[in-house]
Amino acid sequence: MSVIVDAMNLLSIQSHVAYGHVGNAAAVFPLQRMGVEVWPVHTVQFSNHTGYGEWRGEVFGATMIRDVVAGIEQRGVLGECDGVLSGYMGGADIGAAILDAVATVKRANPGAQYCCDPVIGDAGRGVYVREGIPEFIKSKAMLAADFITPNQFELDYLSGHESKTIAKARAAVDAVHALGPRAILVTSLHTQETPDDAIDMLASDRTGCFRLRTPKLVLAINGAGDAIAALFFAHYLRSGKIGEALAQAGSSIFGVLAKTAEAGASEILLVAAQSELVEPSRVFEAEKL
Repeated sequence: MSVIVDAMNLLSIQSHVAYGHVGNAAAVFPLQRMGVEVWPVHTVQFSNHTGYGEWRGEVFGATMIRDVVAGIEQRGVLGECDGVLSGYMGGADIGAAILDAVATVKRANPGAQYCCDPVIGDAGRGVYVREGIPEFIKSKAMLAADFITPNQFELDYLSGHESKTIAKARAAVDAVHALGPRAILVTSLHTQETPDDAIDMLASDRTGCFRLRTPKLVLAINGAGDAIAALFFAHYLRSGKIGEALAQAGSSIFGVLAKTAEAGASEILLVAAQSELVEPSRVFEAEKL
């Protein structure tokens, strides 16, 4: 069993569901399993994710998010916060509250980092968030973000480029770097060079660009993007090495998804396959491009 010795505190502002694993319900436990202390702030509380077609619960307003963050600030602990992680934004007002939280944390700890998972849409579905959110992410959140974790569709939207080849994907990543983020993880990347039975991830910072290729699994599951963003962010903060963070996070999420596919489960098996989060059964190496 691995022993985690590096203390880390992260503020995670995302949606939450009681049943299943998306948003904070997909990000918090993997981080905790890694030994990270997580301070979750929920933007919604739903019974289940909306992919089921029906759900119950409540969307919280920007005022609630600000109140919760202000309460944490009153405890005098934000100077110990190493980073902020955000995911789906229910509206531009929620996004503004998240960026205010980031600014508050960075005032308390100038070394804190912000990782934005820019949830906008996906290949085949197009943009599925509310009007105004994609524009807010591109014009506001990208300026504040240190790290971003788009999928291929979101990379293309944010960069204004198509990433059909690895060369074009790297050009798109460079264009997004120019918007502000110093570290980028691209998930679910399939270019002309990607074999049909594989899927790629691309990670880039000032030290270079790295690719991780894993076998493609036959499953359609929610929450994997939320989990990989959390894992990558924590691993990168710990090691400072983007290739290493990509390999660790990618190997872990592959292991969890492989066990999910094997079980034929309809929800990602983060708890049942939790050993994969710290000791992946199969370790993939990141290739520097």
